[in-house]
Amino acid sequence: MSTSQIALLASVQQFLDRQHGLYIDGAPCAAQSENRLTVWDPATGQAIATTADASPADVDRAVMSAWRAFVDRRWAGRTPADRERILLRFADLVEQHGEELAQLETLEQGKSIAISRAFEVGCTLNWMRYTAGLTTKISGRTLDVSIPFPQGARYQAWTKKEPVGVVAGIVPWNFPLMIGMWKVMPALAAGCSIVIKPSETTPLTLLRVAELATQAGIPDGVFNVVTGSGAGCGAALTAHPQVAKVSFTGSTATGKQIARVAADRLTRVTLELGGKNPAIVLKDADPQWVIEGLMTGSFLNQGQVCAASSRIYIEAPLFDTLVSGFEQAVKSLQVGPGMQETAQINPVVSRAHCDKWRPTSKRLASRRQSLSAAAPDQMREGTIFRRRWW
Repeated sequence: MSTSQIALLASVQQFLDRQHGLYIDGAPCAAQSENRLTVWDPATGQAIATTADASPADVDRAVMSAWRAFVDRRWAGRTPADRERILLRFADLVEQHGEELAQLETLEQGKSIAISRAFEVGCTLNWMRYTAGLTTKISGRTLDVSIPFPQGARYQAWTKKEPVGVVAGIVPWNFPLMIGMWKVMPALAAGCSIVIKPSETTPLTLLRVAELATQAGIPDGVFNVVTGSGAGCGAALTAHPQVAKVSFTGSTATGKQIARVAADRLTRVTLELGGKNPAIVLKDADPQWVIEGLMTGSFLNQGQVCAASSRIYIEAPLFDTLVSGFEQAVKSLQVGPGMQETAQINPVVSRAHCDKWRPTSKRLASRRQSLSAAAPDQMREGTIFRRRWW
């Protein structure tokens, strides 16, 4: 099986070589904060770029840009058909730059280039075009109201849906482009403006996508990106008084903090948090079919998925057969960097995550025999965490 890696596009290298700041008012801009964050390639452990670590003042600048864009209705005031046309053009540009975005995603996150192409770009394009179509489908309701006073009077209630204002989107590191656009597209379709904060680990793809949004014709200030830590940049964004809606995907602990802040300000909030998901296998199931599903459910994106199958319950009559088949399937996995198209297991997102998992791995291994897939020698400096099951 080939272990060669795909060639890096020249446009990707050029983007990596840039001095990355924030994206505010339709253009890249320097942060007021002089602090910088390093973006690492999980496959090699090497630095590939640096980005700004936005301060609360930087966040305020981005939110106020979005607020001005909302108040003057440069986006919300356009006809629904016009917004739809621009959003579809936006999707077309993402498709045209799909390989560039997929490579950026794999370089900063570590996932397989095949997954970056299929999920991060392919699924994102489907979502973008679907959501763009909703722009012209927003409707209200009318209702005859039976109020018996004064006698003979007739009343009618009606509703009209309006954009809420500035949306803050907090995006995790596991699927930055796809989950980022889950937040961006509904906001833009509704006529809102948005400030998006990617994870400090994986900020590059959304910075590039913001440039494509401007190229598509989305007005300045409608789509802004701030990069930085969750404790600094993220906290300032979710607590900003001009933010009308917060959409967060990430850990349960952080979600609770955001919910508390939102409650104090009565800010609308949507939380998509973590899970601990069981797979339940009944005795009459087809073992091969189940194993194929479990391999995807357990190891897609190195298991770094909120819906990953992290527990497997098997009815006793099928237990030995399924365990044996699963062992063989795990042993067959090829480990390698994400830019190697044939690799099925790739690096986890960061050294910190490796360090976080190791104590649990050692504790479980001491209680029961474990099975793992080994990493090739050229990846010893990266963040390969040998896939185990107990």
